[in-house]
Amino acid sequence: MKVLVIGSGGREHAIVYSLKKSALVDRLFCTPGNAGTVELAENPGLAADDFDSLLHFVKNEKINLTVVGPEVPLVQGISDLFAGHGLSVFGPSSEGALIEGSKIFSKELMKKSRIPTADFSEFYDRFSAAKYIKSKKPPYVIKADGLAGGKGVIITKSADESEEVLSAMFEKKIFGESGTKVVIEEFLKGEEATVLALCDGKNVVPLISSQDHKPVYDGDKGPNTGGMGAIAPAPVVNERVMDRVMDRILNPLVHELNRRNIVYRGIIYAGLMISDENPSVVEFNCRFGDPEAEAVLPLLDSDLCDLIFRAVNGELKDVDIKWKHGFSCDVVLVSGGYPGKYEKGKEISGLEKHVDDNEMVVFHSGTKVMGGRTVSNGGRVLNIVGLGKTLKTAMDRAYRLVNDINFENMFYRRDIGFRGLKYFS
Repeated sequence: MKVLVIGSGGREHAIVYSLKKSALVDRLFCTPGNAGTVELAENPGLAADDFDSLLHFVKNEKINLTVVGPEVPLVQGISDLFAGHGLSVFGPSSEGALIEGSKIFSKELMKKSRIPTADFSEFYDRFSAAKYIKSKKPPYVIKADGLAGGKGVIITKSADESEEVLSAMFEKKIFGESGTKVVIEEFLKGEEATVLALCDGKNVVPLISSQDHKPVYDGDKGPNTGGMGAIAPAPVVNERVMDRVMDRILNPLVHELNRRNIVYRGIIYAGLMISDENPSVVEFNCRFGDPEAEAVLPLLDSDLCDLIFRAVNGELKDVDIKWKHGFSCDVVLVSGGYPGKYEKGKEISGLEKHVDDNEMVVFHSGTKVMGGRTVSNGGRVLNIVGLGKTLKTAMDRAYRLVNDINFENMFYRRDIGFRGLKYFS
């Protein structure tokens, strides 16, 4: 089988890493890829938004399966295009992808299907939103309606701070058109976790849970990022919580999508807030999480290609996914200044260190090869993943390898996973 993975980040490197192990895959392609994916897959050098060239390539190479990594091509309709040409593609239609592409659509979907989530109101102008803020007590959760690279959620502690954020969204358009419609939610308390699930249109099969660390600084301080690290599985998601996620969230979501004649085939990402073992939805996404995929997929013991192919063909019923015993800890190395302005082209040293993928794995995010050297090419640069029978072992292995790697102005959180340790003390 010939398989194409579309995307260039750590998520796509993790997908390629897992697909490379499949006995079903004869040839593996990744585009546009990065300095890590080129070691595992052929790179045709096509941009993720160049739909015409991608379609031509898939037809010409007789690709059997295309896996779409990022959310933007999905929201823009790449799956609709490929399916319309009779091609197998893993990723929801543009209608299905609206669970991430529009916060307003997503919240209304949850309200209709009685999925537990924060109370909310939607706004289309700054003044109405500011007036609403003044009628509520802080803290406030302000979300850009559209895609914002994982940075479109801002928590404010006062009405004045909220007005500044609303002005930045509506007038300065810091998130472009994505922020000209907003959702304002009540602030949910609890512990965050993520459940990724495969969906074949009717059946939903969960993967192991994970826990992202979004704020840029230790102790969950500072602005939100695309993700500074993750652990899997998340200790807060026990068997009872997972059952509730299925019964109260994932199955009702798919039922409501079907009621709207939306056949969803791909990954459902459920970002959760858990309080007293009761999960509520913070957000839905339409693809593998990043950095959640980098934490989850190294623990997968089943054949990822087989699972994806079953999802595409509506054959997930009664599938039992097998997992390795233990934990993973993914520490993301970022460029200095991220999530604000940062520099690219910094040479990375230490990647030649021996890595045993039973203990440690390195996934590239923002990297490229330049003049025979691997250099930084984005805000999030590398994912350093430690694996172990215990969470502490996984954390120790990840940070041990982090100490061997360096590039100018490299930055990372030093507390990825420490929240989970309290469950084992």
